[in-house]
Amino acid sequence: MPAPTTDPSSPSRFAALGLVLNLCLAAAKLLAGLIGNSFALVADAVESITDILGSVVIWSGLRYGSLPPDEDHPYGHGKAEALAALIVACIIFLAGLGIAVESVRAIIQPHDSPAWWTLIVLTVVVATKETMFRLGRRKSRAHASDALAVDAFHHRADAITSLAAFIGITLALIGPRIFGGDPLRWATADDWAALLASGIILYNALSLARIPLRELMDRQPDDAVEKARAIAAAVPGVLAIEKCRARTSGSRVYLEMHVQVDPAISITSAHAIGGTVRAAVRAQLSSVADVFIHTEPHHPAPADAVPHPPAT
Repeated sequence: MPAPTTDPSSPSRFAALGLVLNLCLAAAKLLAGLIGNSFALVADAVESITDILGSVVIWSGLRYGSLPPDEDHPYGHGKAEALAALIVACIIFLAGLGIAVESVRAIIQPHDSPAWWTLIVLTVVVATKETMFRLGRRKSRAHASDALAVDAFHHRADAITSLAAFIGITLALIGPRIFGGDPLRWATADDWAALLASGIILYNALSLARIPLRELMDRQPDDAVEKARAIAAAVPGVLAIEKCRARTSGSRVYLEMHVQVDPAISITSAHAIGGTVRAAVRAQLSSVADVFIHTEPHHPAPADAVPHPPAT
């Protein structure tokens, strides 16, 4: 089996980096939450654990998806990226649902306020995750990878939950001093923050699921189709483009095009025109992996043709 890419700047390497960071951050948040008495931080750690599982899935999908086409997979293995992205979106949804349930339970049973130093941990976490989101989004665009796009927004979702936990802990700590009241009641601000974050996570999960579903359902990339039509129409000998459709496999686009040529020319000449079209499209559109050309005779309608009246 061909080996996957080992390029240090490849998407799979970036996903592996995200895996290591998520592992470190999850351990730090879990310990800080347990020692510092913050459920929002514990819940955030649980969400980070799903990040770890998600990064493993994304990394595996990217490595398998980078394999070139073979006899059994003529369109390549790119669909593995979309499948991995969909699995991660489901993981995010389940994590958000679990955090919501535990947040409600903690609100019903108030607990002591968190320790002040948990805010320092959350500051580091938010800065790190937001940085990973921005880097991941940039790399996903550079490599046209849906899997990396989902993984990048997974980092953003984690940053949001950590920020919500930061706000909740802050209110739990300063609320009784500024506004007065029962410290136990103010401590539930930590849990309300976790509940709010769970809603954001659930919304993001549903939004992110649409990205890989488009590819798995073979939704046509309209921009590639229109550009390919224009390129083909400019090739000498092409008289019309009857149809053009496309499908994606990971970051690769596969086109099918029906090219109409002069019916008086030889099969050899028609084949040569089709080859020129294929080469031109692949040269000008880097995302296109291959173009399947079907040449047809061009039969324009007579200029003086009168359309038949509708039947009565």
